[in-house]
Amino acid sequence: MKKGLGKGLNTLFSEDLTEKDLNGIIEVKLTQVEPNANQPRKSFDADKLETLSDSIKEHGVIQPIIVKEITNNRYSIIAGERRWRAAKLAGLDTIPVVVREYSEQAVMEIALVENLQREDLNPIEEALGYKELCDTYDMTQEQISSKIGKSRSAIANAMRLLSLEDEFQKRLISGEISEGHARAALSLDAFELREFLINQVIKNQLNVRQTEILAKQLQKGIKQKAPKQPDIYEIEIARLQERLSADLGTKVTIQNGAKKGKIEIEYYGNDDLERILNLINK
Repeated sequence: MKKGLGKGLNTLFSEDLTEKDLNGIIEVKLTQVEPNANQPRKSFDADKLETLSDSIKEHGVIQPIIVKEITNNRYSIIAGERRWRAAKLAGLDTIPVVVREYSEQAVMEIALVENLQREDLNPIEEALGYKELCDTYDMTQEQISSKIGKSRSAIANAMRLLSLEDEFQKRLISGEISEGHARAALSLDAFELREFLINQVIKNQLNVRQTEILAKQLQKGIKQKAPKQPDIYEIEIARLQERLSADLGTKVTIQNGAKKGKIEIEYYGNDDLERILNLINK
């Protein structure tokens, strides 16, 4: 997470355990520990879990997990579910824990922050985490922004992904499309157009910019009440434009017409012009 912990959470939660915590580490049976039902992360990479399990078999659980006591000798995980799962996979009977007391809302905030820091959440899990804070704890997007350390607009954009149909959300979760692709699809009102757009993204491996161009073409078709097949050639021009910009290290614009077109290459000063000319000569 680029901006780090949100205001207040920096002191609320840290896995950099204090001396008091270290003195308070206890070993409990794995069967006494259960995942947090409100944990935003729902999926765990099997290969990464297996790798962590192998490490635990050799070295043990180096860092204790953080838990909350829910009943006598029963604990709910606040942070460290992945370690708990890997320890079970490794065949351990016990796991080191540090017991802390937090409200249910604080536990939810902590779980969300921990996963965001480790980039463990897929975009839909992240959006569902924000939704849980809004629905269950009546938090506004502005309040979540302050707690989590992300801009309000980033949180709003993330939550908009939940308005996508389930089949498109699954493609986002699987990594077939990115958040940028999904946001471009959200600009289209009709399901059929969103479906066509996303299928084109996957089939032609369109980047986000190309997808936005295609979405605008489809949207223009809606306004004209006569949706037309998008011009794939224009998408290829956009791809070439991006490639030239990357190769030359400056903005390149291709204006393509029916009979003629032109290429504009920006430069900034004589030295930059000489640099670009040398690249072209090569």
